[in-house]
Amino acid sequence: MSGMSVGHHESPEPHPSPAVPRIVVGIDGSESSLQALKRAARQAELTGAALEALMTWDLPVAYDWFPQIPAGWDPQADVTKSLHEIIERECQAHPDVAVYPRVVQGHPAPVLIEASRGADLLVLGCRGHGEFAGMLLGSTSAHCVSHAHCPVLIVRGDD
Repeated sequence: MSGMSVGHHESPEPHPSPAVPRIVVGIDGSESSLQALKRAARQAELTGAALEALMTWDLPVAYDWFPQIPAGWDPQADVTKSLHEIIERECQAHPDVAVYPRVVQGHPAPVLIEASRGADLLVLGCRGHGEFAGMLLGSTSAHCVSHAHCPVLIVRGDD
């Protein structure tokens, strides 16, 4: 598997060729996002697409509050390490799929929508909220379905 880390921290690692179909999958560590990664890897294998596995992070924002950040804390490195571990574990069944890990600082919905530009498919998990959690999309999934630049596949955690 190849890799790249993009966002506020650029990396010289390779990225998918524009000539190769590209599937983007959003990962947040939830069961539904892990199922989405597996489904996206299977689809990439079937279509010969490259798989861009995207994970985001951001600092908490609250009115009149600034968090104490521990010395040496590097969220970009921590999330990148987690993403690589998730890919290694969840994509074992698809060793021939080119997976490009990407970590970006920012809120998931706008980052995923931007990543969908030029993609052939955006795959997301669906956690849902509220009394009818199994019937409703989570806010990130719903926003991406409405605004993505490519088709969107939503995968539930129990699929």
